[in-house]
Amino acid sequence: MLEDFNLKSFLADLPHLPGVYRHIDGQGEVLYVGKARDLKRRVSSYFQKTHNSPRITHMIARVVRVEVTVTRSEAEALLLENNLIKRLKPRYNILFRDDKSYPYLMFSGHEVPRIAYYRGSTSGKGRYFGPYPNAWAVRETIQILQRVFRLRTCEDSVYANRSRPCLLYQIGRCSAPCVDLISTPDYQADVQRATRFLDGHADEVLRDIEQRMHQASQALEFEQAAALRDQMGALAKVLQQQSMEQVGNDDVDIVAIASAGGRVCVNLAMVRGGRHLGDKSFFPTHTNEDSPGDVLAAFVAQHYLDSALPPILVFSHRLPDPDLMGLLAEQKGVKPRVLVRPQGMRKTWLEQATKNAEMALARVLTESSARAARTLALATELDLDTDETALDALHIECFDISHTAGEATQASCVVYKHHAMQPSLYRRYNIAGITPGDDYAAMRQVLTRRFSRVADGQAEMPGIVLIDGGKGQVEVARQVFVELGLDTGVIVGVAKGEGRKVGLETLVFVDGRASIALGVESAALMLVAQIRDEAHRFAITGMRAQRAKARNVSRLEEIEGIGARRRQKLLARFGGFSGVVDASIDDLRSVEGISDELAERIYQALR
Repeated sequence: MLEDFNLKSFLADLPHLPGVYRHIDGQGEVLYVGKARDLKRRVSSYFQKTHNSPRITHMIARVVRVEVTVTRSEAEALLLENNLIKRLKPRYNILFRDDKSYPYLMFSGHEVPRIAYYRGSTSGKGRYFGPYPNAWAVRETIQILQRVFRLRTCEDSVYANRSRPCLLYQIGRCSAPCVDLISTPDYQADVQRATRFLDGHADEVLRDIEQRMHQASQALEFEQAAALRDQMGALAKVLQQQSMEQVGNDDVDIVAIASAGGRVCVNLAMVRGGRHLGDKSFFPTHTNEDSPGDVLAAFVAQHYLDSALPPILVFSHRLPDPDLMGLLAEQKGVKPRVLVRPQGMRKTWLEQATKNAEMALARVLTESSARAARTLALATELDLDTDETALDALHIECFDISHTAGEATQASCVVYKHHAMQPSLYRRYNIAGITPGDDYAAMRQVLTRRFSRVADGQAEMPGIVLIDGGKGQVEVARQVFVELGLDTGVIVGVAKGEGRKVGLETLVFVDGRASIALGVESAALMLVAQIRDEAHRFAITGMRAQRAKARNVSRLEEIEGIGARRRQKLLARFGGFSGVVDASIDDLRSVEGISDELAERIYQALR
């Protein structure tokens, strides 16, 4: 093991420089990734005779070699460590789910800006507010801006082609700049007031509206005065409805840690412009022996290297590495003020974030217990290992076939593991070369494609392979497994009961075991039904999307003058068939190769 690696020579040659190290096992799997200010000192510490942590002892027993990468600075090591953790997902690192980018509220860079929900880079034209913890918080803010400042939300193509105001104008949610019911300077002034409101200057905006209302009244412009009165009332109502007291115009993130039942929750609360925007809970994995401070450090490093770093951070625990914030500041160009014992409203925010973390964790633990109980019930019924570790690792795959009268046949494979569905592991298979409607041939094809990789040692063998069907489908599965030399004992068919009533399903086997009718109240059947229904849903949505795509392409092909090349240009230009349908004649004629006559023909054909 490590002797073959020549550990003593390796440690002797390590430099006293910053960098990243990786512990690797006999199968080439990276077990742990870490950064170090001094590689020689840090890596050598792992190979001392005793360790305080059983987890580290267990990990080191599996290590056969160590790899290191020297960096120019500790800050660069932090960045590399974070990227490697996200890409490799080592089993001994604390891992946070790699979420999509956080949403923003965008004011576009147009002369007449629109407000919109936005994800992605914020380096483009316009102004961006956020990040927000979730989509709901963005959309709630958009509704406030529509109600108070009557800003447009319509797409540019809609805005440019309106001849009369839309419904949003009629219900007082837009001032209709598209048809000049408000001048461009006046609309831009409303945009400026909206941005000041989001920056935390709501009182200033309220005073400004009140002053303009009095001026309009003195000038006998009573209609304008009434409109400003309504706007001021709407803004005052919004300020009264704020669920959290506004404190200045600070941008603050509050991070609270709660732990119970072997699980940890990290709750992130975001305050922007003094307004509490909401919370987001994270449930990291691989936290068995880690302290709240260790979990906090992992979250801070993994989260803020990819997200905006606010000027103030409030933490429920101290960071074990006091240099971490300095390294982040060096990377992000912002040095935040860190508070662990806040006062006033910030203390209230932290208490609420901690309470939300505890509530979210209690909910997850309850749900986890229920899911684990169902896994145990199924494992018991199938006479599988019911050890806690084995149950957590139980890997179930379920296959289903979907088509419409033989058209657009697709097979789906969904995965259940760790007591939950695993959408990132789902797969769809397009089925071709069979007689339309031949479900047996479709099942044979998908199972052969999936389990040939298992037979070749390129993929993991599930503990249970669920087949949505009766004896016929299960027999096809048996034949495929026999041909590939695989264990047929993992195959479990789900045969529908009389009248296809839920609860009357029967589990069918191919290895000589008798069929099992679990009964309506069975927790095992609840789990089987959940997995089977998910496979069915996943197959149907894929089949419908494929069928719609084929039919949409066919609709374009049926238009005289549209060949494969022009069709491809249209789909690329407008981002798909729906974009072509929504395009105006002017938009269509802007595509290379589309004449005025052909643009009108396409427009009329797709109406």
